Amino acid sequence: MRTTMEPPERAEGPEGPELPPDADADADDGDRDADRDRDRDRDRDRDRDGARTCRGESGGGRDVAFAEPGPEASAVRAARVIHGEATTEIPVHLLFRDGPDPVSVPLPPTVVGRRWGSGELPRVPQRMPPRPASRPAPVVDPDLVESPGRAVPGTVGVLGGLAGAAGVSASLWWGGVLPQIAALPVPSGAHLGPLQWAAVVGSGTLALFGLGGLARGRTGGAWVLTLFGRYRGTVRRTGLAWVNPLLLRRRCDVRLRHWRSEPMPAVDANGVALRVVVLVVWRIKDTARAVLAVEDHQQYLRECVDAAMARVLSQLPADAFHQDAPTLRNAEVVGDALTRQLAADAAPVGIEVFSAQPTRIEYAPEVAAAMQRRRIAALDAQHRDSVLTSVVDSVEETVTRLTTRGLVELDDYERKALVKDLTVAFCTGRGSDAS
Repeated sequence: MRTTMEPPERAEGPEGPELPPDADADADDGDRDADRDRDRDRDRDRDRDGARTCRGESGGGRDVAFAEPGPEASAVRAARVIHGEATTEIPVHLLFRDGPDPVSVPLPPTVVGRRWGSGELPRVPQRMPPRPASRPAPVVDPDLVESPGRAVPGTVGVLGGLAGAAGVSASLWWGGVLPQIAALPVPSGAHLGPLQWAAVVGSGTLALFGLGGLARGRTGGAWVLTLFGRYRGTVRRTGLAWVNPLLLRRRCDVRLRHWRSEPMPAVDANGVALRVVVLVVWRIKDTARAVLAVEDHQQYLRECVDAAMARVLSQLPADAFHQDAPTLRNAEVVGDALTRQLAADAAPVGIEVFSAQPTRIEYAPEVAAAMQRRRIAALDAQHRDSVLTSVVDSVEETVTRLTTRGLVELDDYERKALVKDLTVAFCTGRGSDAS
């Protein structure tokens, strides 16, 4: 039995324009869009109010405190916090704003911890340890410093020696020995007893000390005094002086001196073998260190010159053939660097270096011929480049003057021909002038 479904009767009312079949669906979609927009605006307003409350600000710009939960709340809601692996603690309400009442959450200091399971260490900036010096400076006994030694004028020594000699003579005469030698009258009771021997020994000791301590000081010289290996001072007196004869005296020259080396082997920054002659001007500043701190200060200075020269010359090339760069031909720069290096090495042993200047830098015999040809080729190329630059400038100036003054009117073909002819003429003239 078939039943027929009757369409529902339409409610009576004022008749209006008929709507298309999908009009109801469009109306429902529009209502949903409007509801979604209202919800979005409501959420945005709630977020803005929550942010103002967290910052302690009101809508009018006045400072307010955090809102406290009302008395109607059964219990204070605990602060929900997210603990990240490598981040700080972030309150949940700052992310989602889902609570009606803001909660004050005390945050600990931000600390980046170890990332669990990864073995990653905290990213803490570490200070690089100070780089040690590549070459430690020579260390000398800090107590070994020049100090003035004890010395008296030579007149005192001469008088002491004469007094001792006179005492010896008197003692021998008293003992009856001198009359037998010099045919002098013999005193009564003359004999060599203990008293006479004591007088002879004392007078002889005085004479030896007085005459044995005399020394002649020269200008530009000094004595380094030691007693049983211990430094006792330096004497820089000139003329006749008296110094304790028990002290060991070592003469030291403190004058300004210079030393010219023999041709020494070296290499430049490119590894090319060189022969260098160096002139060093120096003097002894601290006699105690120069004599006692090193076995031979002159040999030490020569070795320091060799080492400093190797360090300085290996930083620059001997010649820069095709580029404008500093080379070893700049004697002033090389001399300053060599002087600083040598002065720093020689200062600990009491040597003062005033100047260390290379007087001659030349290639080793095995590479001199090849480097000479390379230098000539570089000079020739430089000369050709300068000539070509001069010719091009002259041609350009000539063509520019002819055209700007209106003397000639040239098209492209004529301009090229004129440039060619002028270039040939100028190059020929330059070549004849050079020859």
